[in-house]
Amino acid sequence: MKFFGFFLFLSFLLSDYCIAQSPPVVKEGTTVKLSEHVYAIPDERVPMVPNVGIVVGNRATLIVDPGMGARSGEAVLRETAKVSRNRELYLVTTHFHPEHTTGEAGLPPTAKLVRARAQQQDVDEMGMEWVKIFSSRSPVVADVLKGFTSFRKPDELFDTEKTLDLGGVKVRCLRLGPGHTRGDVVFYVEEDRVLFSGDLAMSGAFPAFATPQSRSDTWLRSLDALDAFHAQRLVPSHGPLADASIIGQYRSYLKDLQARVTELKRAGKAASEASDVLQAEFRAKYSDWAQPVRVAAAVNAIYAETP
Repeated sequence: MKFFGFFLFLSFLLSDYCIAQSPPVVKEGTTVKLSEHVYAIPDERVPMVPNVGIVVGNRATLIVDPGMGARSGEAVLRETAKVSRNRELYLVTTHFHPEHTTGEAGLPPTAKLVRARAQQQDVDEMGMEWVKIFSSRSPVVADVLKGFTSFRKPDELFDTEKTLDLGGVKVRCLRLGPGHTRGDVVFYVEEDRVLFSGDLAMSGAFPAFATPQSRSDTWLRSLDALDAFHAQRLVPSHGPLADASIIGQYRSYLKDLQARVTELKRAGKAASEASDVLQAEFRAKYSDWAQPVRVAAAVNAIYAETP
């Protein structure tokens, strides 16, 4: 019962997905080359499909966020085979949500899964519950997740940072949560200056405070860490591929929202009152951003943080 109220909110948050016509499966034949070593499979703006990353070294290949369900993982594997002949394969995920992790079911068992301990905690405590929530949205989504009954065990866990040497190119893996989730992890391809930013910085969509552990203060510190990479290209979890300017956009939004929540709380407004006021205010201010329903959860999280 610990997360019952939260999952009711999540059900509402995902309600728009149930009317999606396209199955949330990674699309083949759309892979683009971003740099010498980095490729991406764009999400094609399909809900519950992530931007998938493929990083190819001389010795090994890394897959970032293999999508949802075995069919997505199989599609990603076929796309990977088009750009890499490496037999050694690594798998990483930006966070535990099903559209980023459950594609592991379509990858070979020899693929080495590397995961932050905090993200593994999210998987252990909430992973299968989220699979059930996603499956309940529509028969289409349920079919994509059909047969997924457990997450695979990671081959390696790390605390805050791990560097993967793929041969001629290195990828830094950094746990920066809690922000979007407790176990947020980003991946920076050093030689190519390409950053996989997860949900911590996305293009034209409100940030989602998606778990009970989500916080604005650590999210802002995470954005500072992303800035320090001086990346040339960003691959967010969802939405258009971008440059580093989206980091500043998220920072401005979160700081503005923090300031307004603090102002209203000190004026004696209850969390529900602050939420009503600020949903309208920030929907208008960021009228071109998708998922405005997420403002409410952000207000509630910041209100709880604010003394």
